[in-house]
Amino acid sequence: MSGTAKNQSFFARLRFACAGFAHGVRVERSLRLQLLAFCLVLVALGALRPEPVWWALVVLASAAVISAELFNTAVEHLADHLHPDAHPSIRIVKDCAAAAVLVASIAALAVGAAFLVHLVAR
Repeated sequence: MSGTAKNQSFFARLRFACAGFAHGVRVERSLRLQLLAFCLVLVALGALRPEPVWWALVVLASAAVISAELFNTAVEHLADHLHPDAHPSIRIVKDCAAAAVLVASIAALAVGAAFLVHLVAR
């Protein structure tokens, strides 16, 4: 990509975003795992047919995890490009990005646990 994505057409920016997503899927095993989990959760939701609010909560929680994985990938690639050698400050940056994925994942698990409690209480 040459130049900047600013002030380009929506479709050009969409292509950039899709390219970034595709790159993340190609290079990050954890992202592929999160996407598989999301697909399985969608199948389970389709089979269980919960109220729309549960669909919204699960999709939002899943999107947060997938987004955090993509941000983590971006931060890691940028940090490695700017400072390829091991450095304590770069390690902190990478650890914080990984922690964001962990926090989003824990929140998604909490949504899943609340959904299971809801199912049992029905």
